[in-house]
Amino acid sequence: MPEKMPLTMKDIAAEMGVSVATVSRALKDSPRISQSQRQKIQQYAREHNFTPNILAESLRHSRVQPIKVIGVILPELVHYYFASVLKGIEEEAEAHGYRIMVGQSGESYDREVRLCQSFYENKVCGIIVSQAKDTHRYEHFQRLIEAGVPLVFYDRICTGVNASRVVVDDYMGAYNAVTHLINTGCRRIVYFSTQMNLEIGKNRFNGYKDALLKHGLPFVPELTRVCDNRHDAAMITQELFDGDAYPDAFFAVNDDTATGILYAVKHMGLRVPEDVSICGFTNDDRATACDPMLTTVEQRGVQVGEEAADILIGHVEGTIPLDHVEKRVVRTRLILRGSTR
Repeated sequence: MPEKMPLTMKDIAAEMGVSVATVSRALKDSPRISQSQRQKIQQYAREHNFTPNILAESLRHSRVQPIKVIGVILPELVHYYFASVLKGIEEEAEAHGYRIMVGQSGESYDREVRLCQSFYENKVCGIIVSQAKDTHRYEHFQRLIEAGVPLVFYDRICTGVNASRVVVDDYMGAYNAVTHLINTGCRRIVYFSTQMNLEIGKNRFNGYKDALLKHGLPFVPELTRVCDNRHDAAMITQELFDGDAYPDAFFAVNDDTATGILYAVKHMGLRVPEDVSICGFTNDDRATACDPMLTTVEQRGVQVGEEAADILIGHVEGTIPLDHVEKRVVRTRLILRGSTR
């Protein structure tokens, strides 16, 4: 089991039957609280290893600025999109005098929990995070919010937690991509998706499905697969050509998956885009390093990172109230290249 998040003043207040303000004053040894009450609260805090997040509090209330560090959690550092988001975060943070501390969840819930705990213990002034694919429980995020740590989600947001977020318009990105495939004559369009527990998976799937229905094409469940990497895409693509009704187009949740489709299709002797059209989602370096070059939806990762850092810094410095949930959407655009007609 993952370790629990550290104790918060809210937890102490609930246990002792007092307000959070009383706990705060007692821990600061304020004479406004009776000595016996102070001793009880302080003893409970010591016994339960309570550690206040001094940095976040001092940034909001002090003119003397301590070292300002933002924690950033990436699912995968090697992924082009997350690397570009990190670039945007770092540039925006540096412009405002902040440093960043980076952790990689490796798509693991347990590791994500440990990173949140580590960042809290290291007194970061806030955390920017894209949740891991393996994350289905959100107590670690909720406890950070209850501890007063500013939290901003990007890309993979957690709808079960009331926190600020930055996303791309996944629905419209998918809708426009599939509409382009339909307008160029494609009728049996396969969609390779990420897991549906992720909000981006739901939104891109809905964009795909609605584009079909809007243009009078049936939604065929057999033409959708949970597949978001090159290796699996290469294998699954070949299986889809075993039947009588061949696909004439593929829409992939990312460019890595799209290149796996491209490899498999060409390996079978089919022509791209004459026989099969392929569209990805990201616009990373691989999109222009293949033959033909890949039509794809550009995500603008650097801008996503800049917006996430801007919100986080706003929460820390008080220009955006800590209890205000800021929601920003970064627009995508379809980049047309040689892999579609």
